[in-house]
Amino acid sequence: MSDSSTAEKGGAGFEGVTLLLCENPLPPIDEAIAAAEDELPRSNHYTEPHSEPLRDLLADRLEVRTGNVHVNAGSELILRQLFDRFGQHVHLLAPTYPLFSEIADQYTETRLRPEADFQFDLRDLEIPDETTLVVVVNPNNPNGGSFDMDPLPDLLEANPETRFLIDEAFVDFVDESVAHLVPEYDNLLVTQTLSKAHSLAGFRIGYAILPEPIADDLNATNDAYPLARPSQAAAIATLEHEAKIRDRIDRLRSWTTRLAADLESLGVETFPTETYFFLADFSPHDATDVAAQLRERNILVKPFDDDRLGPGYMRVTTARPEDNDRVVAALEEIL
Repeated sequence: MSDSSTAEKGGAGFEGVTLLLCENPLPPIDEAIAAAEDELPRSNHYTEPHSEPLRDLLADRLEVRTGNVHVNAGSELILRQLFDRFGQHVHLLAPTYPLFSEIADQYTETRLRPEADFQFDLRDLEIPDETTLVVVVNPNNPNGGSFDMDPLPDLLEANPETRFLIDEAFVDFVDESVAHLVPEYDNLLVTQTLSKAHSLAGFRIGYAILPEPIADDLNATNDAYPLARPSQAAAIATLEHEAKIRDRIDRLRSWTTRLAADLESLGVETFPTETYFFLADFSPHDATDVAAQLRERNILVKPFDDDRLGPGYMRVTTARPEDNDRVVAALEEIL
């Protein structure tokens, strides 16, 4: 795994305040923990092939057929497999999740502009010739803003030889999934995860909603038992208590709004988000220097390494309110 992909995950074992990752600061819900514990004594048995009970539940929730759903141990595995198949000439809306530029054979970019708050109208998307895969992350990482997906059907119909991958890792924060369109379009691929809003990152549960031939191919060429029994049980229990997840999303949003406002009061520019992370510009300070000084105070953050944006940018993920207060106090000293 490359350095930037490792940094996206990195921080394991760090004991201080972590704003580096896109991990949910809340633990799994109690029902998920209990369901996982109940399965531990049965861990001498595999799950059902291809996690069929979980696929059935996801298909019902997403209004697709079970045959459209592929489950694997984390969505990154699925993304890598899709890029292996279709990533010869990739078009990205950048800045975006750094994994994509690393695993594409070749890529081009449409730049999202800070002066437009990183917003973009997909009706204005110009797709270069030879593009095999267009990737849209909705909501986008690193800034957390979302795209209006209404133009997607027209794009799919106008570019039938190009596949469109919609990465919906944080879609629970906007309720604008396009997964239900997959059965209608053989060039639409959608990936989702239970790592983010559902707080199951350590359980490694990713899934994709795909045209059935592609889902069949991934199922046939992968381990038929991709999830541990406790992981599958935690996933099903979490999906069966979605109201709790909605309440937690509201809490995360409120913490994020307050943290962004506190940074703004210190002269830091922050950009609109619908998730629990946001992009911030610490200019004229260098984000790498700010991050180093925060690390000395046992706070882990991630400068955003994008030469086109400049050295002041940092992605900030909310922690719990008491930890956010500690971060703001430290920044008052540093800035």
